[in-house]
Amino acid sequence: MSSSPQYLQPYLEAAQRHGAAFRSLLWASPKTQAVRFEAFTRACLLEGQVLLDVGCGRADFLDFLLRSNIRPAQYIGLEAILPLADAAERKGHAIAQIIRGDFVSHPHLLEQNADAIIFSGSLNTLGTGDFLQTLRTAWNFTRRQLAFNFLCSPQLAAAAYLVWHSTEDVLEYLTTLNGQVVTDDQYLEGDCTVVVTKHE
Repeated sequence: MSSSPQYLQPYLEAAQRHGAAFRSLLWASPKTQAVRFEAFTRACLLEGQVLLDVGCGRADFLDFLLRSNIRPAQYIGLEAILPLADAAERKGHAIAQIIRGDFVSHPHLLEQNADAIIFSGSLNTLGTGDFLQTLRTAWNFTRRQLAFNFLCSPQLAAAAYLVWHSTEDVLEYLTTLNGQVVTDDQYLEGDCTVVVTKHE
């Protein structure tokens, strides 16, 4: 485990302690997970789309979508932490495919012909360089939308392994992608959701 990248260490250590339990996702609570999921559903077109959920954990986002009567045409989950990927696969969703791998070390894994590529919490341990490069790679591979949330202030980034980025800096970088940008930072103090849509 010590040879694993630093950004994966907190998840690997949590999975070693808790297996595929909720605590291994490093979310504060199911409630804060859900409000982040809701932010995506307000801003993204997901019904009938091919969705790539990057750092999918146990595929909780797919569970949330189906409970909300939103059904993607296909759900592709990408997860580097094996107990979490196994838990996602065991759910047996007919529209789901789970891929095991690290999207930072192997960015080609983001090339799944997805209409929407979503990162929910999976960018929170990345330094600035990996964070921005991952966004650009995902933008190049998505057919329509790139959506992600990130810690935008120290409020939610108290743990040493969490990294926050200023909203101003992130939005300035996104101007280089030449897409339509929508932001939402009203649902949870210290967190921001961004959706970038390609022009028709």
